[in-house]
Amino acid sequence: MAEAAEKSSSLVRTIGRWSLTALMINSIVGAGVFGLPSQVAKRLRGYSPLAGLLAGAGMLAIAACIAEVSSRYDETGGVYLYAREAFGRFVGILAAWLTWLTRIAAPAAAANLFVTYAAQFYPPLQDFWPRFCVLGLLIGHLAVVNHVGVKQGNLVSNLFTAVKVGFLLFFVAAGIAALIWRPELRIPPAYPETTGGDWLRAILLMVYAYGGFEGALFVGGETRDPRRDTPVALLLALAVVALIYTAVQYVVVWTLPGATDSARPLADSARAFLGSGGAALMALAALVSTYGYLSANILHAPRITYALGKQRDFPGLLARVHPRFRTPYVSIWVYAVLLFVFAALGTFAWNAVLSAVARLFVYGAMALAVIWLRKKKGAPEAGFRLRAPYFFAASGVAFAVIVLLQMGRSEFYIVCGTLAVGVVNWLLARNSAVDEATAR
Repeated sequence: MAEAAEKSSSLVRTIGRWSLTALMINSIVGAGVFGLPSQVAKRLRGYSPLAGLLAGAGMLAIAACIAEVSSRYDETGGVYLYAREAFGRFVGILAAWLTWLTRIAAPAAAANLFVTYAAQFYPPLQDFWPRFCVLGLLIGHLAVVNHVGVKQGNLVSNLFTAVKVGFLLFFVAAGIAALIWRPELRIPPAYPETTGGDWLRAILLMVYAYGGFEGALFVGGETRDPRRDTPVALLLALAVVALIYTAVQYVVVWTLPGATDSARPLADSARAFLGSGGAALMALAALVSTYGYLSANILHAPRITYALGKQRDFPGLLARVHPRFRTPYVSIWVYAVLLFVFAALGTFAWNAVLSAVARLFVYGAMALAVIWLRKKKGAPEAGFRLRAPYFFAASGVAFAVIVLLQMGRSEFYIVCGTLAVGVVNWLLARNSAVDEATAR
């Protein structure tokens, strides 16, 4: 009976290596790639494709650190679990709050963009109540899909990963073909003198675009062989995304006149070499990409509160698993409600700022965790092992700190407020644990 009860309360391991890779790509490639090329070009012009490679290199150092740390565990919890094991319960709870903030704010920004893009086809969506209703339907039906089973949510994630990556690859292939066979379309970009600040601000924008891969680590308890599959999926996903982002940036700056001023750079660029039909296709791609990004986040983000509830750092109610579907249904619906509130009441810029700052702090902590765990437990016996752990850890921390220096004062205050809430949470959790121990 005890074994049956434990089995019924556990999560199902249905996610394989390639599904996990697709989930990570889906978690990274959201709406940002459809708007950021013009912002990066504004700072670096013809040099802007290099920003994608440089940001990718920095993120690779962080991803390599997370790959080693993640290979030590086969449980659900992701960076919260890793921070807790490396630095203790206090840091684990702070990391969880920052991660949860990121995983709510970033998808909320994407939901706002979804409605904005949809309003191009149906302008009344710009009004409050139509927008309110669309946000509710968008987030609500994805919550239902994930409520009835991770397998269904996984299939939705795989489908939209394939579709949106296919759109981007089509854009890149068509653009490069046009540049080769139709030289009259080439718009040689300017190569002005740039400053270190220009490069850092451009890389900061690209870091926002690369962010999100860590969210897929929260399905460790539902991955078939997480110690082996997670590092491979993580590094492969980052490599694929780096190539896509760099190629997209290249096509935009070489085909779009006034690339620095475009609000919809991919759609406007596609119009140059594919006509109005190509522009409409890329607008549709933005909607599909944003939808896929939301589906991935509603699949993995509720596992944060599930893990916290299981560790008794959050109320145990959040760790409940549905007796039939065996999904963390309470966490799914709590997350969906908060996501809806942030999307309905916030803006894209506000939500994007929240996610970017919080993510950088978590990345820095994960780079430090490599060294801390090596000292506590030695090198991992199985899974991924860095050959130069101190180099990668130092590179990851330095990258996170340098990028954080580009953040403004308001972002700093938001992070401090979130950490303050985390401290209160830790005090309550610690007192609860003390009371429980005393009662025994």
